[in-house]
Amino acid sequence: MYNIVFLCAAGFIAAFVDAIAGGGGLISVPAFFMAGFPPHIALGTNKFAATTGSLTSSIKFITSKKVNKDILKYAVPVTFIGAVLGVKTVLLIDQSFLYPIVMILILLVGIYTLISKNIGLENNYQGITTKTLFFAMLLGFSLGFYDGFFGPGTGSFLIFGLIYIFKFDFVHANGNAKILNFTSNIASLLTFSLEGKINYQYGILVAVFMILGARLGAKAAINKGAKLIKPIFVTMSLAVAAKMLYSMF
Repeated sequence: MYNIVFLCAAGFIAAFVDAIAGGGGLISVPAFFMAGFPPHIALGTNKFAATTGSLTSSIKFITSKKVNKDILKYAVPVTFIGAVLGVKTVLLIDQSFLYPIVMILILLVGIYTLISKNIGLENNYQGITTKTLFFAMLLGFSLGFYDGFFGPGTGSFLIFGLIYIFKFDFVHANGNAKILNFTSNIASLLTFSLEGKINYQYGILVAVFMILGARLGAKAAINKGAKLIKPIFVTMSLAVAAKMLYSMF
């Protein structure tokens, strides 16, 4: 009984934070480990619950018209393909060499966002060009592959990449990033499901609380805007880097 209450509370908080700025896995994955789940079951069950939360926040951003369908119709398919290839690759290659590279990159993203006063605070989107669409598809494929292969910081990289490519503010970048992140989550979830690595008894209960957290988080992000998202985004980016550094040593 204690485990399920603990996991539901952790799931709610993780989904709330993730809907605002990404990085919810920093809360939910360790919670499953602390509850005594074996590693693969912990990751699979977390992915199941987190995907429902990701879907909920995605729907909220869509209904609030904070996503760009002209970009997503090209970026979503390549993101899914990238994630499938990433999952297949992870079965063949050791992930450990990625730790220092990703840790440095996400640390730089957090620091750059912190010191750049105006980044993501205003929506300066100017439309789509062939060049920006190419980079959006490259971003989707690359981070889809990365999420399937490894994962930490995917949401942060997507938000930062969309701000850099399209000059979005944090709200619009987050909305579009959520759709792409949900796409890569689905690919990973299907793999975990086929491998029988999901505890549905716990996963369904945690998913309910993640749906609630994601809905409230997305609502807060949309209503409060970039001024709420930016500090949480910086905090979660630095937290992911710190967590990876801790794991290395």
